[in-house]
Amino acid sequence: MSMLDKLKGMLKGHEDQAKKGVEKGGDMIDQRTGNKYQSQVDAAQKQADDYIERERRQGNPPQ
Repeated sequence: MSMLDKLKGMLKGHEDQAKKGVEKGGDMIDQRTGNKYQSQVDAAQKQADDYIERERRQGNPPQ
């Protein structure tokens, strides 16, 4: 089982907490880098949130 599969399994049923974690993680990176990579971090946060939301709508929480 890959690391990604393990992470997906841990997120199952905890989508709201995962979205909060993505937001906090991105904010921490922005703070530590002085917002130098803010656009890239924001793009990654959006992709992660979109993935979580897409899986929730399909009725397939991350496995």
